[in-house]
Amino acid sequence: MSASRASSSVRADAWGPGAAWAVEHVPELLGRGDDWSGLDVTTNAFLADARRRQPGLRLTRTGLVLQALVPAILEQKVTSVEAWRAWRQLVRRHGTPAPGPAPEGLVVPPDAQGWRRIPSWEWHRAGVGPQRSATVMRVCAVAPALERTLSVGRGGDEVATRLRSIPGGGVWTAAETPRRARGAPGSPGGGGSRLPAVVGWALIGRPVDDDGMLELLEPWRGHRERVMRLITGSGFSKPRFGPRMTIQDHRAH
Repeated sequence: MSASRASSSVRADAWGPGAAWAVEHVPELLGRGDDWSGLDVTTNAFLADARRRQPGLRLTRTGLVLQALVPAILEQKVTSVEAWRAWRQLVRRHGTPAPGPAPEGLVVPPDAQGWRRIPSWEWHRAGVGPQRSATVMRVCAVAPALERTLSVGRGGDEVATRLRSIPGGGVWTAAETPRRARGAPGSPGGGGSRLPAVVGWALIGRPVDDDGMLELLEPWRGHRERVMRLITGSGFSKPRFGPRMTIQDHRAH
C-alpha cells in the first residue's frame, strides 16, 4: 500500500488480497479515534513542552493482533538486535513477496499457518529458542480467537487477561500487543532496560526498572503509552554510559 497527502486529505492505493482491508483501515493507521483530550501534562514541564512541540501525535491502530504478537514474543528476554535479526531472517525466508509496485525485496510476514509450518531447525538457525518458538506455535493455533479481541476496544484488563492466558505469553507480550495492534493508550511497553531507563531519565533524572517506570507513569494511568510516546518522540535520549546487555548467539548451541 502507498499513501500520499494532498492538502487536508490522504490518498491511499493498495494491491493484493488485502487491498480493500488496507484502504479501509488507513484512518486508524493515521490515528483516527485516538483522543488525547483527557491527557493533562501541565504539571510536568518536560511533558508539557513535548506536548506543545508534538501537537499532531497520535497512537496508530493496525488491527493485526497476530502480526503484533509474534514479534513481541521474539523480543522476550533478548536484546532488540537479537529479536530484529530473528524476525528479519524468518520473514525473508518464509514470507511472501509483497504485491503491487513494492520495492524489490519487500516481503509480507507469514500468516498463522505459515508460521506453524516453519520447522524447528529454522527457528534455531534464527536464534530463537524452543520456549519462544513454542509460544509462537500456541498463539498461531488460536489466531482467530485472538483477532476477535479487537471487538473489546483499544485495550484494558480483559484483553491483557486473554493474552496472558496463553502459556509463554507473559506480561511483556500482554503489554506490547495491545499497544501495537490496538493503539492502547494505557498499555506502556516494558521489558529490558532501554524504555524504563529513558522514562526515568526524562522524568526524574535517573534510570528506573519496569516497576519504577510504572510508578512514574501512575499519575497518567489510562494515558501511559501516550506519555511514553511524548518522551520518545521528543528526541530525548538517556546518557550514553553504563553496562550493556550481552548479546548471546544461541545458534551455536
